Amino acid sequence: MATPTAVHIRTTTEILTDTRSTVDPELRDAVNTLPPPMRHLGGYHLGWWDEHGTEASAPAGKALRPALVLLAAEAVGGRAGRALPSAVAVELVHNFSLLHDDVMDGDVTRRHRATAWSVFGASPAVLAGNSLLALAYEVLVAGGAGSEAARTLGAAVQDLMAGQHADLDFEDRTDVTLPECARMAEQKTGALLGCACALGALAGGAPAEQVSLVGRFGQRLGLAFQIVDDLLGIWGTEAVTGKPAYSDLRNRKKSLPVVAALTSGTAAGGELARLYAGSDPIEGDDLVRAAELIAAAGGRGWCQARADALLDQAWRDLTTAGVVPRATAELGALARLVTQRDH
Repeated sequence: MATPTAVHIRTTTEILTDTRSTVDPELRDAVNTLPPPMRHLGGYHLGWWDEHGTEASAPAGKALRPALVLLAAEAVGGRAGRALPSAVAVELVHNFSLLHDDVMDGDVTRRHRATAWSVFGASPAVLAGNSLLALAYEVLVAGGAGSEAARTLGAAVQDLMAGQHADLDFEDRTDVTLPECARMAEQKTGALLGCACALGALAGGAPAEQVSLVGRFGQRLGLAFQIVDDLLGIWGTEAVTGKPAYSDLRNRKKSLPVVAALTSGTAAGGELARLYAGSDPIEGDDLVRAAELIAAAGGRGWCQARADALLDQAWRDLTTAGVVPRATAELGALARLVTQRDH
């Protein structure tokens, strides 16, 4: 009798590299169908060429969301190739949101290069983002993903917009609660990661209950991802984030560690509130002091503990779904990667 062949579990680097090599050609083909101005700006944002249209090899995103789509399809017993249109659609939606997010936050750096709006202007960047969003639905429908997939993507986009609106609203409020902030993070990031996993499961032919469980895995992972991203927005280095250190504090963002500190009832939280209430830019030593206060008030520790708890819950959802072991192991590896980034 033949000896069973050992199943190869890919490393996270292999998973993301394989995903990028699979998705990028389809993504390029899709973006190349856009009108020239939108194609030019979109390709710049995606790192394919410089502002003049000359080929470039700028750093690209990690391809986390399309990787989740493809792995979720395999996890429920389907083929990754069936989920490729959904993977491309999710990546387009993600980059639509980044283009708009950079405009709204006034960020001038992303992935270690100038943001699209800072090169081409805010209005063209918004229009290019809209083009990528419309293209996402074209790709999804052309790929035969079906009406349920379109509804799932549409619901995620609506959640994303609601989360972004809340994020903007928080800038002018001094009474933001921790549950409100967590809900905003769930909508901004959790919704699209949950959608990625659900779309993959749908493409893989999973029944509704399994789609729900795999999608919930993605939602919890997404919130954990956002928590870690918020930590990086304060304590991350530019080498890791592609943005200047303390970037979220400079913008007085009400991120989860900040709100956890502000609502802690501690002396450090009170001092942070006074610092955040000022009108002058937070710079220099005040940035360092703000980060110290957030840690002293428990904001950093709360976030780290919450991210760990969410990862545990996400893993339970995934194993309850009864998915294919190899894909489960690789999804778990991705989950650990996004919640254990250096910060």
